[in-house]
Amino acid sequence: MDFYFKKRRWKILLLLLAVTIGICSFLYTNWLVNKMSIEERKNVELLAKATQVLASYDINSNQDISFQLDIINRNTNIPIIVTDSLNQILIIKNISFSEANREKVLQRELHKMKEQNEPIIISVSDTEKQYLYYKDSILLENLKYYPLLQFGVIFLFILVAYLAFNSSRNAEQNQVWVGMSKETAHQLGTPISSLMAWVELLKMQNIDPSLIEEFEKDTQRLEKITERFSKIGSIPELIDTDVAETIRSTVSYLKTRSSLKVKYILDFDEQAKFEVPLNASLFTWVIENLCKNAIDAMNNVGTIHISLQDKGDHVIIDVADTGKGISKSYHKTVFQPGFTTKKRGWGLGLSLAKRIVENYHKGKIFLKQSEINKGTTFRIILQKG
Repeated sequence: MDFYFKKRRWKILLLLLAVTIGICSFLYTNWLVNKMSIEERKNVELLAKATQVLASYDINSNQDISFQLDIINRNTNIPIIVTDSLNQILIIKNISFSEANREKVLQRELHKMKEQNEPIIISVSDTEKQYLYYKDSILLENLKYYPLLQFGVIFLFILVAYLAFNSSRNAEQNQVWVGMSKETAHQLGTPISSLMAWVELLKMQNIDPSLIEEFEKDTQRLEKITERFSKIGSIPELIDTDVAETIRSTVSYLKTRSSLKVKYILDFDEQAKFEVPLNASLFTWVIENLCKNAIDAMNNVGTIHISLQDKGDHVIIDVADTGKGISKSYHKTVFQPGFTTKKRGWGLGLSLAKRIVENYHKGKIFLKQSEINKGTTFRIILQKG
């Protein structure tokens, strides 16, 4: 479990770093937008003064208005509209429109300007006033959306990095799984052959037949385990099989090799058949892992309840125990390689079960419910077709 939480801690730290960068960027951009907004307001006020001078300009005077004209001409990015006291539009600057929709566009832009900024009053004379309306420049408008763009880029970067990391890690894990499984199957071959020979030799001796039968069962079990490992990494053959019978035979084997204080309840009709496309050798492994985990969770004292339901196009299998349960904080991580609540073990059982059910049988396996000191229920869904 420590291995898994170390990986999760790095993911959380990466996420926090990205969020921190995003927040800092947002705050800085917001500060920059406010500064630019103040500067644009100053520029518009300067425009208003220049407009006021031009409005009161006497053509017969020798007044130099080149500076005021230069101020007005330099404004190429702030949209402005100047109106009189009757709201009639007098001056337009930096607003695009066609003659056909001129009035509609100008009224719409004027409405936006009135909502966005307070107008600047231009005193043309003691009795006449004009009003200069404006809105943020395109540059300032775009800058307001810049933090959102940054958040998007950061999120995309994290997503791509996460997917790439997971993909490479999964590929590496698959190679390790396959290599380890093939090597295990190969290594088990020789001692199993020897055990089979010893069993045949024991049959020739005057030994209790019941003991020899148990030896044979365990040897056959080792053969099945070897077969399972040899199939990892290859596409298993799925044959229409009675899953009820597969569960019964698995539980029958486990009963003789677990504590007498562990009670097994098979909650389905003994005569009914639940046929699904199945690789019995691999699926037995799933039931074994769930039952062994349940036994560990119950400290070898308690009840394992296995139920089967026929739902038309699929079969539901529930494996429940009366063990110590799993904390809610771990519900989403129980199938991760390395997850275990035991002091010993690699935490691969549930990960293998998920791989067998979902990758090989195209079914579903998930933690249905779990309560501390009350028990845990895992659910498997297998398709019939």
